[in-house]
Amino acid sequence: MPREWVAAATYAAVYEAEIARAVLEAAGFTARVGGGAWVGIFGAGFQGSTPHGVSVLVPSDQVAAARTHLALRAAEGVPGEE
Repeated sequence: MPREWVAAATYAAVYEAEIARAVLEAAGFTARVGGGAWVGIFGAGFQGSTPHGVSVLVPSDQVAAARTHLALRAAEGVPGEE
């Protein structure tokens, strides 16, 4: 059965989503960045906010734990985890 990927969080810029993905992977979660247009206000790639945001996706069976982990990290002041 194919995995269902669900957004654990959505960020304004690609680099913020990449930080969150790395935080999740370091904690043992399976995560990837996807969704949204990857063209920022100041150009393509990591530069500036994107019009639709960029999501960090996790398998559906990990989404609750991943959201909790990101929320705890945000409370600790980890960059990109607002």
